[in-house]
Amino acid sequence: MEIGRLKIIGLIVIVISMYGCGKTNQLVADPYFGNGVHNGWADQNSVVIWTRLTKNKEMNNAGKLFLIPSKEEHTKLAKTDNLEVINQAQIPDGAVLDDMKGACPGISGEVKLTYFPKNDPQNKTQKDWVKVDDDKNFTKQWKLENLSSGTDYVIEIEARANKNAAISDKVVGAFKTSPNKDQTENIDFCIVTCHDYIRKDDEKGHKIYEAMSKIKPDFYVHTGDIEYYDKPKPYALTEELMRFQWDRLFALPLQRSFWANTTSYFMKDDHDVLKDDAFPGQTYGDVSWDRGLEIFEKEQFPQHHKYYKTVRWGKDLQIWITEGRKYRSKNSIPDGVNKTILGEAQKQWLFKTIKESDATFKVIILADPILGPDRENKSDNHANVSFKTEGDQLRSFINQYDNVFLCNGDRHWQYVTNLKDTNLWEFSCGPGSDSHAGGWKANDIRPEHKFLRVKGGFLKVNVSRSDDVAEITFSHCDVNGNIVNNKSFKR
Repeated sequence: MEIGRLKIIGLIVIVISMYGCGKTNQLVADPYFGNGVHNGWADQNSVVIWTRLTKNKEMNNAGKLFLIPSKEEHTKLAKTDNLEVINQAQIPDGAVLDDMKGACPGISGEVKLTYFPKNDPQNKTQKDWVKVDDDKNFTKQWKLENLSSGTDYVIEIEARANKNAAISDKVVGAFKTSPNKDQTENIDFCIVTCHDYIRKDDEKGHKIYEAMSKIKPDFYVHTGDIEYYDKPKPYALTEELMRFQWDRLFALPLQRSFWANTTSYFMKDDHDVLKDDAFPGQTYGDVSWDRGLEIFEKEQFPQHHKYYKTVRWGKDLQIWITEGRKYRSKNSIPDGVNKTILGEAQKQWLFKTIKESDATFKVIILADPILGPDRENKSDNHANVSFKTEGDQLRSFINQYDNVFLCNGDRHWQYVTNLKDTNLWEFSCGPGSDSHAGGWKANDIRPEHKFLRVKGGFLKVNVSRSDDVAEITFSHCDVNGNIVNNKSFKR
């Protein structure tokens, strides 16, 4: 009888521990922040915060490896919308996507955001608990407004399974709002392009993020090709596989840490919409052009109503974040006055806001080059003859100014270009890893090249002022953050 009573008591203890006397249902899986937090579109008074809930704290680093279809098989898969055929060609028999190396599956749950100025931690603003959007890959976004300019902010986000559950995880991040136009500040920022999971430096991610973390930039711009849907392991020919690629990239420790603590502007390009040189009307496997845009814009990155924006970073700097995919014409149509990459509304906005700006230095940031030079077989950007009409229009306008500079991504090599007898300067940041470099011969130095390096790294830009002389310096860095080229301009 005594043994029987002990068994009953033991069962009661187990039930209480599982259900918390009715207060907490621990049978519901705990959500975590395996993808951390990142932000976007910051200005003097607002920012957008993004996060996602995951089943596990980290990605599945011990998972199975994807099958790699042949080039011919990939060509066929890219033309089919049969999900079963696409998955069977890449996922081993008996496995599901969550079993694969890099998997970081999402989960439903609730999140609560708190934020405050770093120098005033008692001045906290809290958002109510809210459920993540299960239909948008278990993500949640907040637009924070009425912020103070030139201020460092701390954000804290908590997670729980539901209103009856305990807090299961917490992520802390930071961002900085831009200073007003009358403030003189020393500003550092970094520009990157072209990196993906399969060409990372090691299991922690890309070394450039460790190098940039040491710089502690005021802000950072990714010009696009953040991931590559059209590269294997897996080819992202379905929405599910596209999400898989983002989930594992966001779970890389170096990226996750940097993005959580750095004011960021994320741009898109062809590979993270659909495929190489993608344009309206195309499909890739089961995914349409419009759906590819929507996944990037509404789900995986902070939202913006236009996806282009100009932001003043103090007296001496104004930046223009441009949009090169959403408003473009088809690459395949003949060049002419109506063929565009920027779209007429964005182009007129660009001309108008540059004319109106009294910033000492003006930096236009683009996904793709305007000057180049680029390869003759390409037809996707303003440096190519296929968009020459609009390219000439942009080059003619910018050449009116001796304080406007172009910074671009897309190219897998670093360069500085200055067209002879013009004010036109273009700085291409280069790919995010050495393994991603290529596409141009290191000894093919053209007259317009003032610097050429076919290696990975990033571009660091500094704006400073001393004795009423303002200076902007463009520094190409290698993947470890070592400066390999400098070019400065004073006013």
